[in-house]
Amino acid sequence: MIGSRDASHFARLYQSNPDPWDFRANAYEQAKYHHSIEALGGQHFSSGLEVGCSIGVLTRMLAPSCDTLLAVDIVDAPLAAAAERCADQPWVRFQRMQIPDAWPDGSFDLIVLSEVLYFLTPADIDRCAQHIEATSLPAPQILLVNWLGQSDDPCSGDQAADRFIAASARTLTVRLHERRARYRLDLLTAR
Repeated sequence: MIGSRDASHFARLYQSNPDPWDFRANAYEQAKYHHSIEALGGQHFSSGLEVGCSIGVLTRMLAPSCDTLLAVDIVDAPLAAAAERCADQPWVRFQRMQIPDAWPDGSFDLIVLSEVLYFLTPADIDRCAQHIEATSLPAPQILLVNWLGQSDDPCSGDQAADRFIAASARTLTVRLHERRARYRLDLLTAR
């Protein structure tokens, strides 16, 4: 079985292209980001966490909904671009971190895992769910977005989302599940 993707995998991607998934201009990415923001229903959050922020395109869109927002990624190059993109949003902080081996201090009422879970093994997805259970404020919103295409990653998008939902079922329930042609979106809240 393939292991979770490590920092060297992502460092190679960003060395060859500073925006390897074309987050800034790709119509699919833009539609997915707008759908993600819409799914949050205009709510405001005291403390947000975005795992796998990359170059900060979604981060910038999430920031107005949060009093504080911590965006993490596994390599430095995209974090520098994200910090520059969000420089006029001083309540947004960035940190290099390999999830789930490390997890940020603090508690969060919004946690966004957009197109990151399938880079992890099922066991590491379970560990993410445990971290989230331990650091969620009351009434959290956990947003999962997973691409449904074929890849050589440890999990498919469906496997990753289903594994997280099962691993967190003791404390979280799916409030919204929507499938689009190329991705699925799941919004989980406290039971």
